[in-house]
Amino acid sequence: MHSDRASLGLKIAAVGGLLFLHLPILLIFLYAFTTEDKSYQFPPPGLTTQWFGVAWNREDIWPPLYLSLSVATIATFIAMILGTLVSAAMARTSFFGREQISLLIILPIALPGVITGMSLRSAFSIMDIPFSTWTIILGHATFCIVIVYNNAVARFRRLSGGILEASADLGANSFQTFRYVLLPNLGTALLAGGMLAFALSFDEVIVTTFTAGQQSTLPIWMLQELVRPRQRPVTNVVAIVVFTATFIPILIAYYLTRSGSETAGAGK
Repeated sequence: MHSDRASLGLKIAAVGGLLFLHLPILLIFLYAFTTEDKSYQFPPPGLTTQWFGVAWNREDIWPPLYLSLSVATIATFIAMILGTLVSAAMARTSFFGREQISLLIILPIALPGVITGMSLRSAFSIMDIPFSTWTIILGHATFCIVIVYNNAVARFRRLSGGILEASADLGANSFQTFRYVLLPNLGTALLAGGMLAFALSFDEVIVTTFTAGQQSTLPIWMLQELVRPRQRPVTNVVAIVVFTATFIPILIAYYLTRSGSETAGAGK
C-alpha cells in the first residue's frame, strides 16, 4: 500500500515537472492561432490560421531565416571537420596534459554565453575584423565543435584499437583506414553531433548578439519583435518554425545515440 502511494506521488510529480517545462511552449503554439493580435487573453477569443499566411508574406522574416540557415550549416560543417580531428587526437594518443587540454576544448560550452560573446567581440575588435556573417559563424563554431567532439570522442573510446592495427597489417594506408574502417563506425555519432550542432546554432541568441553587428538572425529578429511587438501571433508562428527546426534534429540525434554512451552534446 505504501509502495502504491509512493508510485502515485512520483507520477504526479513527473506530470507536474513536464507541465512546468512544456506548458509555455504549448501556449506559444496556441497563441499562433489566436484572432487577437495585441494581447494574450485566455482562453483566446477565437482561433484562425491567417497568421501563417501573414508570416509567409512578411518580407522582413526571410533574410534572417536565410542567414540563420547559412550560419548553422557552415558552422556545423566546420565543427564536424575540426571536432572529428580533435576527438581523434584526444582519443587515440596519450601525451602529457591531455586531460587539461580536453577541459579547454569543452570550456566554450560550459561558460555562460555572455562570457563567450564578450570574449569573441573583444578578440574581433583587437584584430580589426569587421562584424559580418563570418564572425557569427566563428562564434557559433566555438560551441558546435564541442558538440561534435563530445559525440565523436565517446565513439572513438568505444572502438578497439585492434581494428586499426588489423587494417594497417592488411596493407591499408591512413586514408583507406579512415574511409573503410573509422568512418562507418563513426557515422551515426558524427551525424548525431552534426544535427545537434545545427539545432543549437540555429536558435543561438546570446553569442549572436555580440558577433552579428547590424545583422539579424531569426532568433534575434524574434527578440526584437518581442521588444517592439507589431503582430504577436506572427512572432509565435516564427517560434513554431524555430522549434521545429531545432526539435527534429535533436530528436534524430537522440535516437541515433541512445543505444551507446555518446553524450549527444550534453551541457548546452
